[in-house]
Amino acid sequence: MKTVVVGMSGGVDSSVAAHLLKREGYNVIGLFMMNWEEADERGACSADEDFADVRRVCSALDIPYYSVNFAKQYQDRVFSHFLKEYAAGRTPNPDVLCNREIKFGPFREYALSMGADYIATGHYCGIEHSADGKHRLVKAADAGKDQTYFLNQVREEQLANVLFPLADLPKPEVRKIAEETGLATAGKKDSTGICFIGERNFRNFLKSYLPAQSGKIITLDGETVGEHIGLMHYTIGQRKGLDLGGRHGEEGRWFVVKKDLKNNILYVSHGDESPLYSKACKVTGLNWIGNMPPTNFECGAKFRYRQPEQKVQVKLDRDTATVEFAAPQRAVTEGQYAVFYDEKYCLGGGVIEEVYY
Repeated sequence: MKTVVVGMSGGVDSSVAAHLLKREGYNVIGLFMMNWEEADERGACSADEDFADVRRVCSALDIPYYSVNFAKQYQDRVFSHFLKEYAAGRTPNPDVLCNREIKFGPFREYALSMGADYIATGHYCGIEHSADGKHRLVKAADAGKDQTYFLNQVREEQLANVLFPLADLPKPEVRKIAEETGLATAGKKDSTGICFIGERNFRNFLKSYLPAQSGKIITLDGETVGEHIGLMHYTIGQRKGLDLGGRHGEEGRWFVVKKDLKNNILYVSHGDESPLYSKACKVTGLNWIGNMPPTNFECGAKFRYRQPEQKVQVKLDRDTATVEFAAPQRAVTEGQYAVFYDEKYCLGGGVIEEVYY
C-alpha cells in the first residue's frame, strides 16, 4: 500500500482530498503546517482553530495526523520578501512564493522523510507525470477555481510524487462530498486572507511592520487633490480607500494610476481609465514547468488570479521575457505574476518587473 501525506489546512478542500485518497486505497497521513505564530487583532491564533478542525476531520476519517512548525522558514523565505516588495512600492503575491518555498519545499521534504511515497494538497489543479520524467501542471476542470496561477513558481522537480485529488471536481461537489462524509469542515468558508497569516485589517497589519510616510495625491495634470497614508497601502487600479469623494462631482470615480516612490507621490485619475491600460510588460524570474518554450511564441496569460486568459506574444531573452498584449490590459501591476498557459497546461510564469504604456 502506497503512503500519501496530505497537507491539511483545516479547510474543506484538503479534508476532501484526504477522504478521496483514503477511498482510493492509499495509506493516508494528515500533516498540518504551523507557519505563523502571532495572534490576530482579537488575540486569537487562527492556526489553533484550523488545527482543531484538522483533528476533527482526521478522527472522522480514522487517519493519523501530525503538525510541523515552519514559521522560521516562512519568515525567512516568504514574509521577508513580502515586506521588501511592499517597501519598494510593489504589490507582491505571497501565496505564490508560499507554494514554492514552503508547501512544495520544506513540507514536501518533511513528508518524504516520514516515508511518504506521495504528497497531496487540496489545490484545484491537475498534474501529469510522464515516463520521461517530466511533470506538468494541468488546468482544473473547474475553471473558476483553477489554482495553477498560484503554482506558477513551483519548480518542476518539486512536482515529482505529487497528487492533486480535486483536479476534476467543481467546488460544489467538494462541499457535497464533505457533507455526505460528515466532515466538520463541510460548511467552513474559504480563507481569503494572506497565506497562513489569515484575514486581518491589512492596513494596520502592514503598519506594524513597515513605517508609513504620508504624501501628496496628485492627478496626472499636476493638481494636488489629497494626501495618502503611505504608498505601500495602495495598488494600481485601486478605487476604494482614497478618501477623495465629492471632488469633481459624482461623475466617474477616482482610481490609482501610478506610484512615484522616489518623490512619495500617489497619482490618480478621475473617470478616464485609459491611463490604466498598457500594451506590454517585462517579466523576470521565469520558471518553466514541463518543456522549455521557444524564444518567441504565442500563448494565453493571466496577470492576476481572477482574470480570463489573455492572448499574448512572448519573446524570451535568457531569464527575461517581453510580453506583448494582443489587446490593451487594465491595471497590470509590478510585483504581481504573469502566468502563461496553452489550451491544457500551465506553462509557468514570472514576476512583472516593468509595465509599458
